[in-house]
Amino acid sequence: MAFDHIAVLGAGAWGTALANILARNGRSVTLWARNPAVAAAIRESRENARLPGIPIEDRVAITERLADAAGADAILLAVPAQALRGVAIAVAPGLRDATPLVACAKGIERGTHKFMTEVIAEAAPTARPAILSGPSFAADVARGLPTAVTLAAADEVLAAALAAALGSTSFRLYHSTDIRGVEIGGAAKNVLAIAAGIVTGRGLGSSASAALTTRGFAELFRFGKAFGARPETLVGLSGLGDLILTCSGPQSRNFSFGLALGRGSTAAQATGKLAEGIFTASVLVDMAQARAVEMPIATAVSAVLDGRLSVDQAIESLLTRPFRAEG
Repeated sequence: MAFDHIAVLGAGAWGTALANILARNGRSVTLWARNPAVAAAIRESRENARLPGIPIEDRVAITERLADAAGADAILLAVPAQALRGVAIAVAPGLRDATPLVACAKGIERGTHKFMTEVIAEAAPTARPAILSGPSFAADVARGLPTAVTLAAADEVLAAALAAALGSTSFRLYHSTDIRGVEIGGAAKNVLAIAAGIVTGRGLGSSASAALTTRGFAELFRFGKAFGARPETLVGLSGLGDLILTCSGPQSRNFSFGLALGRGSTAAQATGKLAEGIFTASVLVDMAQARAVEMPIATAVSAVLDGRLSVDQAIESLLTRPFRAEG
């Protein structure tokens, strides 16, 4: 499992950052952009407008032809969670048997309530699903700043081989077989980050922000436990680590979205860059309710996004909850 040629599907900020780090590791990289005009612009300038000032490595070939990427030794799906199924279906016919298909999106599919590796298993049955997640901002990774994330696959040998192939001294990968735990951390933290942004936008103070993040993690942990995640995964990089980063400031898209809501914007006005938590909130709450998992913060976020509660009503609903033992 040398993984000399790796393809990255999705030429947004995250996909481009991953392509850059892989190229610096000595891999031959193909970066696929769905839009031919975007691919042409990146080829010509050797820079992505979503990562201004960061040149794309020479070892990265940019293409709009999916066939150019399908034959790679491993493929990273760096597309939004709700678009992942369509891209996986499109690339599936060109895959070699047992090609690792690594989801790099943090979300749960609406409608089906499927996690990303479940979507891959359905859309590309001959592939070997894996998930990459953890506390990482695209600009940091693209610049080569120190970052640590988790890669999970059902087969520990495969997970370790992928981690070795994708990782470097600045992009440290820890491997795991707890696929579900890694997926849950990435999906749930986006919803909680919206809540953290609302708290900051409303000017509720640092104490409230700390309380929100801590109680949010309690929700994430309860949800993960109900769906079979390992505790050590939930308190690791892809769980608590990613939650801390995403709730820390406006560099997070989900936090920025919540920040705008807290400052008085409507959900429509606040929507700019893609915030995966917008799509995940209602799904997360539905899945939690189905297993009797209490998630008041996620429920409040979902109600705000659906227009059932105003921001102030959502905050009041949390502040007036009955006192109880911590847990």
